[in-house]
Amino acid sequence: MASFVSDFSDREHNYKAEIKILNEQIKSLLDRLFGKKTEKIDKDDGQRSLFDTFEPDTPILDDEPEEISVPAHKGKKPGRKPLPANLPRVEVIHDLSEEEKTCGCGCMKSRCGQEESEQLEIIPAQMRVIRNIRYKYACKNCEGVEDDGPTVSIARMPEQMIPKSIATPGLLAHILTAKFADALPFYRQEKQFHRIGVDIHRSNMCNWAIKVAQGCEILLEFMKGEILNGPVINIDETTVQVLKEPKRSKCYMWVFKGGTPDNPIILFQYHPTRSGDVARNFLNGYQGIVQTDGYGAYDFLDHIEGIIHVACWIHARRKFMEVVKAAGNKDGKPTGIAGKALKYISKLYKIEREAKELGLFAEGLYRKRQEQALPVLDEFKKWLDAQVEKVPPKSLLGKAINYTLNQWHRLVLYTESGLVMPDNNVVENAIRPFVIGRKNWLFSCTSEGARASACIYSLIETAKANGLEPYWYLKFLFENLPEAMTEDEFKALMPQNVDKNLLENDTTPR
Repeated sequence: MASFVSDFSDREHNYKAEIKILNEQIKSLLDRLFGKKTEKIDKDDGQRSLFDTFEPDTPILDDEPEEISVPAHKGKKPGRKPLPANLPRVEVIHDLSEEEKTCGCGCMKSRCGQEESEQLEIIPAQMRVIRNIRYKYACKNCEGVEDDGPTVSIARMPEQMIPKSIATPGLLAHILTAKFADALPFYRQEKQFHRIGVDIHRSNMCNWAIKVAQGCEILLEFMKGEILNGPVINIDETTVQVLKEPKRSKCYMWVFKGGTPDNPIILFQYHPTRSGDVARNFLNGYQGIVQTDGYGAYDFLDHIEGIIHVACWIHARRKFMEVVKAAGNKDGKPTGIAGKALKYISKLYKIEREAKELGLFAEGLYRKRQEQALPVLDEFKKWLDAQVEKVPPKSLLGKAINYTLNQWHRLVLYTESGLVMPDNNVVENAIRPFVIGRKNWLFSCTSEGARASACIYSLIETAKANGLEPYWYLKFLFENLPEAMTEDEFKALMPQNVDKNLLENDTTPR
């Protein structure tokens, strides 16, 4: 009888544990569907995330609230920001009538000053036609029979990005910037052009994008070479739908970020697979740091000599945040084991924030991590080892702990260099414009179109990362690329090598 009661009690305990796990999963799924996407934990202490990223956010959580001193300052009434000085000004004079200028005493009033205010005006998009007139010359004396040259000489046309096309560099730059920087699909642009009296079919825009990408492929090869020569490469991937890709329901856009901190390079590549062979082929021969998320296709990096494979603390933190969200705390503040784990991670990010405020980089950042982050990591690891035996492995908390422990040998490696961040946010932020655009244009029709998109996203996002305005960079590129012949001339047109002043001086209204 005692054994029966014991067996029944064990079963009841197992059922309750299983029900608890299922309830966690339901809450987690509901949160993914209907909950807030941000991972920020609300606090009223005025603290901000380490790198001011939009999402995911990583607030600082301390056991003791941090004291913040605000220096004394004089209040100033907020005012409107001045309009940009580089915009052209048109003066409109507002004067009194002759009758109003006459004083009551009969004398004319004298002007004693003026008041000025500015308003912002916009001129709707204007189209114009460039007529290329090429003069011809012929010799009336000999009619060209005295030499082996052509009978008629004609002035040379500059090389065009798309030969025999009506599209100028400015039009191509406008269309591609609208789609790949502003997420405006070609069919919407077609309607916009129609409203101003010009018919440009979306199929023409698609063909132009593909031809432009083909012309820019050489730049992508040079960009890839510079990424492979850099000290750190961040990798991420996201899905993309390609309608005419055979036997593929899901295809992928891969992103590789590298270069130097002053001249970053962001390279998109389209592949019909998420296989690790994509990263393997890209990194062939590379020596340095590679940072990724915990996706299993990257496991091969652990076994390549000369590569330091660093994981992402944001992904580990996200697992514990799922536990907090599934718990449904009304105040939104983490508690229990998950809350304790988040506090450990926040301590690591507090060290990073302090280093950033001190301007530490490379060697200085490496020493600070060795002195301050490693003790926190050692304590965190011991704490996780103690918790793993207490928590059901199938629960959300169990999965979070096991994920962190399984990735631990990669998570701690960021402390071995001052050139890499604790997380992979830099490449996740780089891929975000593509994800936003995908919500608007939904899919690519062919693999050629997807590869063209990857090329143009690479140019635009690298330009943005180097402080260039995408439209002016693309216009500059399309004007000069057809004339480039040597390797140095091609490299000079890469976004990270273009002088920003060359583009900013062009203030012609678009």
